[in-house]
This record gives sequence, C-alpha cells and structure tokens, in this order.
Amino acid sequence: MSNKKFKEPNITINKVYTRTGDSGDTSLVGGQRLPKDNIRIEAYGEVDELNAIIGGCKHEIDSKINQYSPLKSVSKILYRIQHQLFNIGTTLATLPEDLNDDMPCIKEEDIVQLEKEMDNFNQNLPTLKSFVLPGGSSINIWLHKARTICRKTERRCVKLSKICDLDSNVISYLNRLSDALFVWSRWANHIEGCKENLWNPNYSS
Repeated sequence: MSNKKFKEPNITINKVYTRTGDSGDTSLVGGQRLPKDNIRIEAYGEVDELNAIIGGCKHEIDSKINQYSPLKSVSKILYRIQHQLFNIGTTLATLPEDLNDDMPCIKEEDIVQLEKEMDNFNQNLPTLKSFVLPGGSSINIWLHKARTICRKTERRCVKLSKICDLDSNVISYLNRLSDALFVWSRWANHIEGCKENLWNPNYSS
C-alpha cells in the first residue's frame, strides 16, 4: 500500500445556506459554476446518495453487533468505503484540468483491496445456482439497496466518461464495490442463519 498522503480538506462550514445556488447552479472545486442538472453534478450527487445508504448499512450492522460478532469486520470496511466515496466525490466535483496529485482520489490499490476482501468473504458461501432474491435479514436488504444505488452511480459515471476525461479508477471502483455489496449481503444472511431464497422463474403461490 502507498504511504502517500492526500492534501487535507481546507474548508470551514459554519453556515449551511449561502443562497448562491438559488438560481439553479453550483460551484465546482475549481470555482467554476455549473447548472445543478449537469451530468457532473448528478454524478457526484449520486455518490453522495450512495454514501448515505452505506451509512445506513453500517448503522444497521452496528445495531446487531455484540462483543464477538464477525459483523464487526464489515462495519469497519464500510466506514473506510464512506471515506473513499468522498474521495470519488472530490474527483467528480473537479474538472480534469484542475486535478492534481495532492487531491483525494481512488487508487488502484483501493480496488485491489476490495477484491481481496470480496474473495475472503465469498470463499465459504455456497455456490449460486440462480439469482438471489433480496431478503432474509434487514442487513441483507440494506446491502442490496446499496448495491442497486451503486450500480446507478456507476452508470451515471460511465455516461460522464463519454463526454469528458474521467479517472478510470472511479468506474472500476464502483463496479467492484457493487459486487462486494452483493457478496456481503449473502454473507450477512449466512452469518445470521437466514435462508437464501433463489429466483425461480416458474414460481407460483
């Protein structure tokens, strides 16, 4: 893992409203202003939505944790992911020409770390024979919600990448994160002893 440190945030938030966005535009990190329905604004807005739902996942997991619970490991990972999503938000809120090496971003090693964690959690899960229906436990449902929002965020970033330069690590990370959320949703049911329901195209009540 790299020991390189990003530049710390240089902001002070002492007043929540500024009225500067009342006309329907907002500022980027470099000071440029864009309409709030610009695809770049939508992209980091969806990252913000994903971060909020990840926070919900962590809270739900924390509410079920006891002293020896293996769920602690996922809670710790989700907390790191929340910070990494803010790093992605910084990249998206900055025009390519204003990015520099000191600014927070997603690194390739962040993606590799997710892959290793995913493999670790997946190794003891039963092999799937069909698609999984969300459900079984509240943690599973929260993680599936996060997975679908992550996919939506990824799609928005792919769309942005078609009209401007975008760090490829952003899309790779979101793609891997959605897979990881799927693995953790299955793992949570496994840990809590909940039955995993598979899609049956011929099911009838």
